[in-house]
Amino acid sequence: MQITWFGHSAFRLDFAGKAVLIDPFFTGNPAFTEDPKTAMAGVSHILVTHGHGDHIGDTLAIAKETGATVVTNFDLGMWLVSQGLERFEPMNTGGTVDLGGFSVSLVRADHSAGLTEQGVNVPLGSPNGVIVKAPGEPTVYHMGDTDIFGDMALIAEIHEPEVAMVPIGDRFTMSPLTAALAVRRFFKLKCVIPCHYGSFPIIEPNADKFVAAMHDQGTKVVVPTKNEAFTV
Repeated sequence: MQITWFGHSAFRLDFAGKAVLIDPFFTGNPAFTEDPKTAMAGVSHILVTHGHGDHIGDTLAIAKETGATVVTNFDLGMWLVSQGLERFEPMNTGGTVDLGGFSVSLVRADHSAGLTEQGVNVPLGSPNGVIVKAPGEPTVYHMGDTDIFGDMALIAEIHEPEVAMVPIGDRFTMSPLTAALAVRRFFKLKCVIPCHYGSFPIIEPNADKFVAAMHDQGTKVVVPTKNEAFTV
């Protein structure tokens, strides 16, 4: 499997002829420097962890351009349908869907979800993490935006993730130190990838504190170079 980070929480997974985007926040993302056409090329599915603008991102435009199917919680998905989305795979926390060659599960995240439209808050379902499983590939867990919570132990037991994207930016998610504690306490990962930092001035500017906190923990920390695929 190849993983590409586009800054903030936006990732692309390439495996077994599949191309999947997660939280494709391109437009308005100060950390996004790739050509959107390149980032979305060949994409068949878009996974959205929750209903905030920096995670929904360019989902509608990419889905229209590529014909990709959007996979997210029911409430957010139906709102996207009301905005013109044509292909939507509905699900919710705890569920799993088979997408032909890989599956996606939604798990809990401790956060919020919603947008403000004309001064009115529109709730958009639950915040989630996403688990991606494919035969012969490492199980990937994108935590979305979240704090640490004890039931991460159950997520680890049920899904046995080997690769995790972990938010470290603080203020809206876990801090670098809390994120490192979550990884150490609950998971046996082969690889951890910090995210949700380095994009806006009010969150952590880099992954240095997380890397330091993960020192000598036995889990490989990958701080990706944006737009450059790496293999897990």
